Parts: sequence; structure tokens; C-alpha cells
Amino acid sequence: MNPGPVTAPAALSGKLITPDDSRYRTYRSTYTTVGSPAVVAVPESAGDVAAALLLARDRGLAVAVRSGGHGLSGRGTNNGGLVIDLRRMNDVTVLDRSRRLVRVEAGARWAQVAQALSPHGLAISSGDHGNVGVGGLATGGGVGWLVRRFGLTVDRVRAVEVVLADGSLVRADAANEPDLLWVMRGAGAGAGIAVAFEFEALELRNVGYAQIAARVDPAGGLLQRLDAVLKDAPRELTTAVMFSSQGPVTNAFITAVVATDDTRAISDAIDPLLGIGEVTLQQALLTPYTSLVPREHMHVNVGQMPASTTNGLLTEVTPAAGRALVDMVAGPTPLFVQMRSLGGAVAETDPAATAFPHRHQRFLVTASTFPPYGYDDLLRAWKPVEQHTEGAYVNFESNPSQASFDRAYPGAVGTRVAALWRRYDPDGVLRPRR
Repeated sequence: MNPGPVTAPAALSGKLITPDDSRYRTYRSTYTTVGSPAVVAVPESAGDVAAALLLARDRGLAVAVRSGGHGLSGRGTNNGGLVIDLRRMNDVTVLDRSRRLVRVEAGARWAQVAQALSPHGLAISSGDHGNVGVGGLATGGGVGWLVRRFGLTVDRVRAVEVVLADGSLVRADAANEPDLLWVMRGAGAGAGIAVAFEFEALELRNVGYAQIAARVDPAGGLLQRLDAVLKDAPRELTTAVMFSSQGPVTNAFITAVVATDDTRAISDAIDPLLGIGEVTLQQALLTPYTSLVPREHMHVNVGQMPASTTNGLLTEVTPAAGRALVDMVAGPTPLFVQMRSLGGAVAETDPAATAFPHRHQRFLVTASTFPPYGYDDLLRAWKPVEQHTEGAYVNFESNPSQASFDRAYPGAVGTRVAALWRRYDPDGVLRPRR
């Protein structure tokens, strides 16, 4: 059905972008998905968000919510519906320096957050790219450069300001709406629109940063040795591995971040990594945390990186899992594969405390294909690795389904998530497809 021209209610005057607006091209899409929404609302307050929801209900428009636009599922846009783009709601405020309590609006990008907190000597672990929006990551999980020291981003959320599907504004914290706080910390997309968060930040200015390149043997022994190092590593050490294959040769490019400015501790944390195999390159330095999520990352999202992505969590790199990973990387389907370390502070959080229950797994493995390869090609390549995984992370799945929901929210967790989505959004206005 063609909804016809969209007339702005008074509250949204000057805050709606339609296809005839010169700005539409830079508001219509996400990083991975080109959309054709009937209208994009760009609110500046929770009241504006509520007005946009009312407009969507009145016009019968499907709703998509966007904080930054890096979301791999593409749910930050749609065709023929209304997109609520939160980019103008981007304030970052230190509420209480002594308690490291920070309020961040959901439309801020993590590069902006890092830069705003740096003069205060504070940081929040926040993914690995400065252009990612706060809202999507902080309601899904948050596996970042400080994850083993800081925990997931959701683990440091102390309160969330949420606009529910009926337009009401609710503050969810441990004393008020604890069920809403629980679901917003890991499965927030189907419960409401987060417009601001209160985080407990980490005392941190500089970090150790190292890059190591190593040859990966066909049996995956290098990955098993990396697993062994991380089992004994200090929680300050977090790693991310990117794989590259050229014919019979597979290389691992390891980024290691040590969440301290103590140079001796940095050296002690990184040195064991140099013994995991045939290291061909290494670089180490002390750098501000802001350099890991710099403002230079911030760019306009116009669907420039179409991709299909899936993921799984590994409890251990067994010999079979290591071989499967190497075989996948070296296989006939070109893939972008990463393996990010977990454990440390992640494992110290009660699995029942948030809607992200995966606490004992030690690695997140993600795989992406790019055109002309599609999602079916990805699944065929991924299948041998999938059998070694246990659970998944909702933010790295580009084709949401009931099966992917069950992997992200297994068993009783999924039952509780679904029930809370129905409670807070009974008409399914915001509910992700699955």
C-alpha cells in the first residue's frame, strides 16, 4: 500500500526527511543495506521519538530504529516505512566522576563517546569501530577492545531511558522496571527504543596495542596455542584475530590490546603471544584508547558495504575446531573471518544477570561474504565450523530468524525475552522479524 505524502505533526516540524529532500541519500541507508523508507524522522528528544512512533501508527508505517547504522542485519532501514534516526541525540555527560557514572544518548557514535570521556580519564568498552552507534551495540551485547577487562558493554549499563511502543518514556534501573533493564541489556531491540544509557565507565586513558602476524598451520595448532595463552592471560589482555588465505597459505593478523598504561604489564601480557607460532611481524606501542575508535572512522552510511554475516561462540579451540576454522578460511568461498577473545570479566558476570547469557564461551567467531556471494554461500562455508559453536551474538547476524534467535537466546532466556517483548510491545511495533 502506498501511504501517500507524510505530513509532519507539530512536534516533528523540520525533523522529517522524505525522498524529495536533498538529504535523503545520506539518511535512507545503513552501512550494509540500501533502504527506501517513506520518511526518516530525526528526533532531538524522547518526546520527538514518541511523536514519530505515533506518526507511524497513524499512517500504518513499519518502524525501523537506527542509532549509528552499522547494524549487520540491515534493520536500521526499511522500504516504504518510517525510520527513526537518533543521530541528533548524541550528548555524552559525566554525571558523577567519583563513581565513574556517565550518561550517553543512544545516537552518539562510539568515537564521540571515547573523545568526550578521554579528558576525564574514563573509557567504555564499545566494539571495534568508532562509527558504530551506541544504541544498537549497548542493547545487543558489546564485544570490544576492552572486553576481558571491562566485560560486555551491557554489563556496565546501570540504567536505560526507554521510549516504549505506546510512546511512554520509562527509566529502567535496578529499582524501577528491573525486567525492562534486564531485557534491554542484550535483547533490547524488541522491547523499546533506548534513547539514553547510564554506564559505569572504566578508569583508563592509555592502552598497550600490538599487531602480530603469524602463519597458521593447516591443523590449526596456532589457534589452539593462542587459546592456551589466553586461558592464563591477565584479564587486561583482549585479542582479535583476522584471517587471510592465499592459496595454501593462511595467515593470522592478531591485534592485542592491553587495558593498562603499565609498560611492564603490557610486555608481560604480549610476550606469550610471540611464542604461539611462526611470527612474521610485530609492532607494539602505548596509545590513547581514543586511537582505537577514532573520529576518522565516522562516515556516512549509504549501503557501501553489502555483506552477509553469521557467527558462533566457541568454548574451546579443540583440534577439530581449529582444523574446521582453517579449512573454512582456506576454502573456495572468499570470507572475511574474525575470532575475538572473550573470558575474563565476561565470564565473571552471572549468566542470568542480563539477556546476554553466553558467559563461559571463550571466543566469538564471525564470518562474512560479499557480493557476488550471498547468505546461502556463507552458510555452506560456515557449516563445518558451526558444529563446534555454542550460542551466538545477535549483533553479528545478517539474516534474523527463529533459528538465529534460539542460538542467541537459548532455552529459558529466549522464553523470557519473548515474553518481555510481548509485555512491553504487545502489538509488535518494534519486534525484530524471526
